[in-house]
Order: sequence, then C-alpha cells, then structure tokens
Amino acid sequence: MGASLDERRDVLRRRFATWTPMTLHERLARCAEEFADRPMVITDDRTVTYADIAAWTERLADGLVALGVRPGDRVGLVMANYVEFVPLKFAISRAGAVAIPFNYLYRTDELRYVLEQSQCTLLITMTGFAGLDHLGMLDEIAPGWDGGEQTALPELRGVVTLSTDGRSREGVGSVEDLEQLGREHPGGSADRGADQTPGPDDVADILYTSGTTGSPKGVLITHDASQRTGYASALTRAFEDGRRILFSLPCYHMFGYVEGLMAAMMVGGAIVPQTAFDPGRYLEGIERHRATDILCVPTMTVALLEHPDLATRDLSSLRAILSGAAPAPVWLWEKVRDTLGVDEIVTGYGMTEQGGAMTLTLPEDPFERLAGTVGRVKLAGSAGLPGTGDLTEYRTIDVLTGDPLPIGEEGELAARGPTNMLGFWRKPEETAAALDDEGWVRSGDLGYVTGDRYVVLTGRSKELYKSGGELVMPKEVEEVLSRHPGVSQAFAVGVADERWGEIGVACVVAKPGVEVTGDELIALCREQLARFKVPRRVVFVEATDLPTTPTGKVQKYKLARMVASEEPAQTGVVTG
Repeated sequence: MGASLDERRDVLRRRFATWTPMTLHERLARCAEEFADRPMVITDDRTVTYADIAAWTERLADGLVALGVRPGDRVGLVMANYVEFVPLKFAISRAGAVAIPFNYLYRTDELRYVLEQSQCTLLITMTGFAGLDHLGMLDEIAPGWDGGEQTALPELRGVVTLSTDGRSREGVGSVEDLEQLGREHPGGSADRGADQTPGPDDVADILYTSGTTGSPKGVLITHDASQRTGYASALTRAFEDGRRILFSLPCYHMFGYVEGLMAAMMVGGAIVPQTAFDPGRYLEGIERHRATDILCVPTMTVALLEHPDLATRDLSSLRAILSGAAPAPVWLWEKVRDTLGVDEIVTGYGMTEQGGAMTLTLPEDPFERLAGTVGRVKLAGSAGLPGTGDLTEYRTIDVLTGDPLPIGEEGELAARGPTNMLGFWRKPEETAAALDDEGWVRSGDLGYVTGDRYVVLTGRSKELYKSGGELVMPKEVEEVLSRHPGVSQAFAVGVADERWGEIGVACVVAKPGVEVTGDELIALCREQLARFKVPRRVVFVEATDLPTTPTGKVQKYKLARMVASEEPAQTGVVTG
C-alpha cells in the first residue's frame, strides 16, 4: 500500500518549506545536483538524465552567447515536443534572453505576424513538421534570410535549424552547430556581471495567446511564475517522488510546459513527450516507459478509451490523469476509472495571462465535482499567497462596470496572485484593459466562485452581445440548439444591426443524414429561451468552414464577421 494523498502532500510541503524564487536555469541546476542520474526526458529513441540536460543546456547557452545573443534578446522557438526543446528552453534562460515558444502549426501569415510583433532577434526552428515547410515559410516572410540579407524582419539577426525532415539549408547553422560553438567558447553564458543576469521576477517567456478573440497577444511571464504554478500542480495533485508524465500537448503552451515539465521537475520526475497525439502511441508509451500520469483534453481521453489497443496494453503503471481545457460529463470519468484503472482523475482551468492552470479538482474529489466545476484554486503552500497558501485569489466582477461582486454571484472571473502576467508585449492598451492597477487580471470568462473556492464556468464575456439592450450569453443559446438531434455543433454570435444594435445569429453544423431546418431551431429556442435571446437568423455551415486557431478553437469574432454580410437567400438562413 503506497502513501496516501495527504502523506504525499506532506512530503512536498516539507521539501518546499520555504519558497525560494529563482530563474529557470537555476531551477534546472538545483535539480541536476539533487537528481543527477535520474531520467528527465524519455523518448522512444533516448533517455536523457537531469545531469545530461544541465550539461547540454550549458553548451547551448554558451553557443547562444558566442552567436551574439545578449541579455534581454528575444529568441523564438518553433519546436514540437522533441527532446531538444528542453535544453534549448533552459539555454535561452541561461544566456539571459527571453524565450518565445511559437505555435509550430502556424501558417505563413500567422508566423509572419508573431515574428514581426515579437521583434524576435534569433529564431530556432524545425525545418518542417506535420506537412508544414518552415524553411519555405521563412523564404516567403523574409526573402534572403538564409544569406543574412533579409530586410523584412529588421530585428532578426540569425536563424538556427533543427532538421526534422532530413533537410538542411546551406550556410544556415544547426542546433548541433550551436552546441559545437558552445564547446569552442565555454563559459560565455556564466561570464556576466550582476547587472546583466536575469532575476526570478524578470520576463522568461513571451507566450502568444491562441487568438480566439483577435490577433494573438504576447503574454509576459516571469521565471518565478511558471515554477510556482508547476509546484502548485504537484502539491494539489499530490505527486509522488519521480512521477513520469506522458503527453503530446505542446510545450509552447502552458499545459505541456507547466503541467508537464515544470511540475515533474518539482519531484525529480520525468516527462515522456510525444510530438503529436495518436491514441495508439499514447497507450504504447504508457506501457513502454511505465508512465504514471498522462495529460489530455476530453477529446483525447475519449479517443484513448475507444482505441482497440486498450485491451492489449499493460497500463498497470498508470495511476493519474489530468484532462483539462473543456468540460466533460460524469460518465467519462467513470469510464476512465473503470477502463484505464486510474484512480487520481483531475480537471482544471486557467489561462496564459494568469500563469497557466490556476484551478484543479483534487484527486480525492467526487466525479460530480469534475463535471460541475473546473476545480478549486490550487494549493500552493509556501509558493502561494500568505495566509491562505492558495496559488491565487479569484473574484467575479460586473462585466460592464468592473465592480467586484459577492461570493457566489455570477460575473467575469478575475484573478490576482504571484503568477499573473506582467502584461502584453508591445500592447499597452490591451494590457490596461486586462490588468488593473491592483493586479487583477480579467479572464474574459463568466462564472462564479463557491464558498469553498471552487470555480464554475458559465461562458465567455468577450462573446456576450447586446440585443435590444439586453445582454445575451451565447452558451445558453448553444446549449439549447445542441439538444436538437440534427445538430452536431452550434455557435451563437452577435452581428451588428441598425435596429437592435446587435442581433443573434446561430451558426449550425448539421449532423450528417439528419434533417434539420432553421425554422425548427428558431422554434426550439422560442420554447426554451427568453425572447431577446432567440437568434434572429440561423446559418448552416460545414465543419470545415469554421474559422479556427491552430489549436482547433473556433474564432468567434471571425465567425461573426463571416456571417455578418450573408443574406437569407444566399445561405439557407431562416429568419426568426
């Protein structure tokens, strides 16, 4: 019989009796001293220890300095979950620079925007991935980049490549070349004065938002913030010593980066990163590498449960799962427990601007908590707020006035704590709108906080629209529409209207082979919703026509723009 959840938390609290802020590379160095020979990164091809990662990091950091990277420079990373991501990430910190892990699924225009907006000074990129040609994209964005003659990105001084598809580019250095440069110029990353050395409260990362409500914004996250969040995850989930976490969620995103890498480091654990999600590979990886924990979103969880290999794989090592980013019903959690044999199941909620996941359910919570809430504010012990030991504090505010609301009252969720962003890179107006003078970050999400600090989500404030002077919450409309047997997906958006200010338009993806008309859907809404909430129009769209971010989230502002000019006769729209 292993230690109980409370006993495991007590071990962690004693280990981190005092929270010591440090930079990311200092955290790695400390872990390398304590867990030198333990595996830190495990892939099918190789296993790399903490000591190996630390040494690799030093060589790469020395190479970066020899290449001309200076404190405060911004180094972009277009890198899937290859083992090289980890030492490169810490090397950027050791060189005193700021890391910008970009979404590696960006198309050309998206990559151009973030390269320009971030004022990236060095880019480390894969040659290609998942059918995307990253070298070809750079040829379009900054012609002449490979010869050092481009003018489209004036701040970009160099590019380093990782060959992921067998290609290279003549005259362009590789990650291996960067490491060799570090061997030839050892100690460069350590030879700096105190005034040039980053501190724990300095910016470590610029992480770009997914762009569901507008252009991606670069969120400024400190060295200390992501470590606090990682420790809070380990404490809340009661990590045992040496936990092994398998995931394919990308490390450019807080989910893989903090819930995977940062959290595992707090207990000398290992990550088992995969470059893309494949349910068969997940199951194979659990068996092969004796993973104890996996990170998922609900669609991935369902795919695992439905995969034929589930019956033949040895999953006896698996004891925990974090399935976040979207709500899921009780039956899914019951099936996870009964089919995967997992008894520590949690879900959570957060956002990049607040430092990642700020809430988690407890592994000991009943499944009704997982289905009805997104968890409670994370336990953080010494890394949390004085007095409560919570990672952050939540409150709800009035969407229009910003005034705080009583506990339990629905409004826009706002958080304040040591993991909050410092702001958005080069976007002062957006920063002022999201982060107030008292340190509260507005989430854009609607919900309420219960008396025992659990958070319940009810919608998105940025998606609210006013019709006839009344605020409409799209989620209410979407839930009603989705009950119709002919509806696969439904999205309600507000569109400008001369008479009403805005009108509601329902964008519906019909189920194949099932008859459904706009009249039926309007009638259904009239039966179940107040009059002002009933959509004025229904537009049928194909799932493939939905505008989405590279991570698959529907961009409602683009959807609203798409249907704003459509006339009923052109789209099969029914006027309500």
